[in-house]
Amino acid sequence: MDYPGNLFVVAAPSGAGKSSLVKALLELDSHVQPSVSHTTRAPRGQEKHGREYFFTSDQEFDAMVASNGFVEWAHVHGRRYGTSRKAIEERVAEGADVVLEIDFQGAILIKEAFANAVLIFILPPSWEELRSRLERRGEDAPDVIEMRLQNAAGEMAQACKFDFVIINELFERALFDLKTIVHAQRLKFAAQRRTRADTFESLNIS
Repeated sequence: MDYPGNLFVVAAPSGAGKSSLVKALLELDSHVQPSVSHTTRAPRGQEKHGREYFFTSDQEFDAMVASNGFVEWAHVHGRRYGTSRKAIEERVAEGADVVLEIDFQGAILIKEAFANAVLIFILPPSWEELRSRLERRGEDAPDVIEMRLQNAAGEMAQACKFDFVIINELFERALFDLKTIVHAQRLKFAAQRRTRADTFESLNIS
């Protein structure tokens, strides 16, 4: 369907800065709303249920899978993550711009379900910096960090399937790039025609 709102899908390997960039974007642009995914992992740090994620049990997750409640779901680092189709459809149908943080597999599935979705991949500037960021986070054991680095190689190889790529070397520059993508999408012909239908009609533009 052709919704009035835009759907931005942001993916990255762990430690690339995806969550920090999306959080900053949400603080700067009140028209962008977060899509909250479901996960079976435990909350980290100051994360709250319903804000960063809906933290669910394996049984609750199984029930949603069985009822086709997810537009996509996947195993990531030993845990499951899923995206509610209904939640996304309702928001973009109301004209909101929705941003979704997800793994690359989920991003591809989202694109299949929502043809107008804009896929954005965040890359680190180097392997050394990626490892350093994971270590500075202080949330994972050394073996988990090694697993994340191994997974990152396969994840970053999928960047070619995305519409845009941002290299997060300097945070401010990467945030500017992300804001630019969002603004440019709003100015595309199809998006403008959806959101300013009255103007296009008055100018006899179809």
